[in-house]
Amino acid sequence: MTPSFHVEHFGCRAARADGEAVRHRLRAAGLRERQPSAADVVVVNTCSVTAEADRAARAFIRRTHRLNPAARIVVTGCFAQRAPEELAGLEGVSAVVGNSHKGQAPEIILGLARESGIPAFHPCDEDQSLGAPVLKGHGFSRAAERPIEIAALAAEGMQIIENAASRGLKSQPSLLQADGAAEAMPFQSNQIPAFVHFPGSAARLASVDSAAFLYGLKPVPFTGTGISRSGPAPIWADGQFLYSFLEEAQIAPGAQTRPNLKIQEGCANRCTFCVIPQTRGPSRSLPAHAVLRQVEGFVAAGGNELVLSGINLGRWGRDFSGPAQQWTVGDSCPPSLGEQSSPNPAPRALAGLVRELFARTALPRLRLSSIEPMDWDAEMIGLMAEFGRASFGGARLARHAHLPLQSGSDAVLRRMHRRYRPWHYAEKVEALTRAAGPELTLGADVMVGFPGETDAEFEETLALVRALPFGYLHLFSFSPRPGTPGWALHAERPVPAEAIEERMKALRALAAEKSQTHRRCFVGRELEAITLRTPAELSARGRTAALTENFLPVEFEGRWEANRLVRLRVSGLTASGTLEATAEVAQR
Repeated sequence: MTPSFHVEHFGCRAARADGEAVRHRLRAAGLRERQPSAADVVVVNTCSVTAEADRAARAFIRRTHRLNPAARIVVTGCFAQRAPEELAGLEGVSAVVGNSHKGQAPEIILGLARESGIPAFHPCDEDQSLGAPVLKGHGFSRAAERPIEIAALAAEGMQIIENAASRGLKSQPSLLQADGAAEAMPFQSNQIPAFVHFPGSAARLASVDSAAFLYGLKPVPFTGTGISRSGPAPIWADGQFLYSFLEEAQIAPGAQTRPNLKIQEGCANRCTFCVIPQTRGPSRSLPAHAVLRQVEGFVAAGGNELVLSGINLGRWGRDFSGPAQQWTVGDSCPPSLGEQSSPNPAPRALAGLVRELFARTALPRLRLSSIEPMDWDAEMIGLMAEFGRASFGGARLARHAHLPLQSGSDAVLRRMHRRYRPWHYAEKVEALTRAAGPELTLGADVMVGFPGETDAEFEETLALVRALPFGYLHLFSFSPRPGTPGWALHAERPVPAEAIEERMKALRALAAEKSQTHRRCFVGRELEAITLRTPAELSARGRTAALTENFLPVEFEGRWEANRLVRLRVSGLTASGTLEATAEVAQR
């Protein structure tokens, strides 16, 4: 019987993009999707930005194991990177794959899906006293007799060779030698070079018989000396993030009408409250030509709206180094070596990438996910004026901007180590509104209860929120995360829970008021929208769900299939605040 799987998502758009990439790879390998209560493998794609996110993931794991005790549960994502040992110890967990090894997750999951059981650990003959050798940074050990997927092993072998080369190793037909080493080590064609760490001793260069990859290559725990049926689940996680970028399969409109394309990973901002630098590593960017290929494929598949996402999206391209790649005008890929073409450097900043997407593709609409306030520079804001203004066929750049605020108090922002002051934020909002016009829907994240936050500092936040034209707010209370400076600050100056609840109540009321005010501005006006997959209850009433170009939920008369661009005339608001409208023109 064909193995089956289920992917459960927690967290942000970027995390969901990771999970969707895993899902596409598993489907491409022939696995069937089923509900967690019936799946052979359940992938839990976790978030760890708050303690509540951790709690929700643990609860789902326990519930899944209770309902489906035979399922192999594989935990991935930020929680898996931050606290792998904790998750490996939960009953029912078969493997933990941190973000550092996210690129290997599909192969790890495929191996588990096609196994009937984990064999007991057998110490390696090379060193009985120290246990099995661990391929450092890869989490593998020669520990069992059963074969696993050859395709996955070949890929792993290539990765290990690449890792060895990145550490200054030189490979020749018969020798592998570290720069500056006193002696070369024999290297046979059927062996794979790797750094090997024996528990209790230093890492040293060694060769691994490639037969170990075909027979008995097994994961090993993050800590400890081996693996057994009764021991903790194996862990793939380290601090190097060598295999952390999981490039997505070709995206197309399907289960998600407006899919996310994650083009950036990691963050180095080091805000005092944030665990992301630990769980996702430094900023890395998907190459521009790979982004363009994805967008071209999406348009060819009939896609109408695409969302660019990232952990710190505004930093896209800043990690690129070396001479700028030259492209041939009109091509989505760099020219081959020696090709003659007019100079056309590939973009190294998000604004340049967006401009290339509009110049090189026929994408009808692009939406940008959350971007830090100070990354909205003059060029980015200029794009909103150029491509966000409505024209024939609608705005190509969605008039929607999400700028994380966190606090409206200068003192609190300084304690948070945020890179802007309240007046900087207000200036960015004013510039964006001027560029996009009053149709702009502005969103923000606001944190309540950061350590030491006083009543006066909270009032500063309320005042700034009142003064700015927000269309929605994401509100959350401070959650101390282990290993962050905020953890120690919370121990020194915690804000009482009662004060946090009172402040959250005040902000919720203000957020609801501002959302209603913003939405009522559009009654009687025409807006562009894209139809979504309509819930059955709404469809039964002969209505269709859609999202406006400026990020407002809307429903209108008639049954329309998903992924249609339409022009709607807004007639009012429902009791829940959703826009009500009638269809004026179908555009595509």
